[in-house]
Amino acid sequence: MPFMKIFNKKKINLSILKKILLEKGFTIKKKKNFFNFDNLKSFYYTGICSVLLILFSFLLPFTLNFKEDLVVSKDTVVNKSKENFEKVLEGKTIKSKNEKIDDGLDIKNLFEDIFSFEQVPTDTVRLSASTIKQLFKETNYNLDEVRKKGIVKPIKLSLLPDEMKKIESTKKKKNLFIQIVLPLIVEENNRIKLDRKKLFAILNRSNNTNTEKKWLNLKFKQYGVLKKDLSTLKIRMDEVPISLAIAQAAKETGWGTSRFAIEGNALFGQWTWSGDGIKPAGIDNNDSSHKVMKFKVLKASVRAYQRNLNTHGSYRKFRSIRAKMRDSDEQLDSLILANYLDKYAATGKEYTKIIKQIIKQNFLKDFDKVKLLPSSIQLKNLI
Repeated sequence: MPFMKIFNKKKINLSILKKILLEKGFTIKKKKNFFNFDNLKSFYYTGICSVLLILFSFLLPFTLNFKEDLVVSKDTVVNKSKENFEKVLEGKTIKSKNEKIDDGLDIKNLFEDIFSFEQVPTDTVRLSASTIKQLFKETNYNLDEVRKKGIVKPIKLSLLPDEMKKIESTKKKKNLFIQIVLPLIVEENNRIKLDRKKLFAILNRSNNTNTEKKWLNLKFKQYGVLKKDLSTLKIRMDEVPISLAIAQAAKETGWGTSRFAIEGNALFGQWTWSGDGIKPAGIDNNDSSHKVMKFKVLKASVRAYQRNLNTHGSYRKFRSIRAKMRDSDEQLDSLILANYLDKYAATGKEYTKIIKQIIKQNFLKDFDKVKLLPSSIQLKNLI
């Protein structure tokens, strides 16, 4: 039989088998390919669209969050310091994109609060060096205790003693000078610290009172801020390290022995071309020549010095580095900041080397963290 012949062969001839089956009346149907694209075209399209829809739905929230982060980041860098306070600033434009932070200076009201010391009655009795030493002894105010406990007594003198030059011991002279100027410097830093604390409290509010607006406008004037720019105010309204201030006062006054310090309470040798001042020796009467600024009390000299470093264009880099230290939650480092005061004196970089040397040799950084013994609730909160 044909079937037997076919299956007896080593290989099955499929074409013959097909022919035989057809002759016997069988119907042969071709098996369909399940993956035939033409037959399942709509299924494939539906599946692909479904996957894309699911993927889009999954990624959409991340896309929106990323976009939102970009907007927040932009506001933080560019707009946060002004947008929340457009009402405070009466809707005026604060800064354009092309302007720089901490740029420009309005000197009209810069020293108004400092000049006010001239009108306020103060105790201007000049105590002798021996009297001051006795006062410090009776109040147990000495630098060893200050270094140990980190607290300085609020003994604020208005004038230096005439006998500073007569103190033969260099160590005693330096100690007396530091004891006199230290409370004054710490007090001025505390005043700035309180102002800075108030500024950030205002920045964190969405609505501000009229009193806060007036205070803010006053600070714009005191720091010579143009166009009421809050970013500039934040950079300028900051402390000067105590060790740096003491070192500069020591350098400018010869540890309190200079004529400018004794006669004009000028601790930091600031120049002026107008107004009251003391002419340096050897300079003629030419009106164009500079004078050293004269103050009624030592406190006014300290405030003028801090205002100078915090506003003058020559010290913009100093303020920029200080701001970066703040942003990094670092302590203000006087030895680093001193490098950016090369324009304070004609000797430039040599001046900064001397300031750093004074800080190191006299261990002045020991005083950077000292606190003034509180005389008010506000100051107590700073300790």
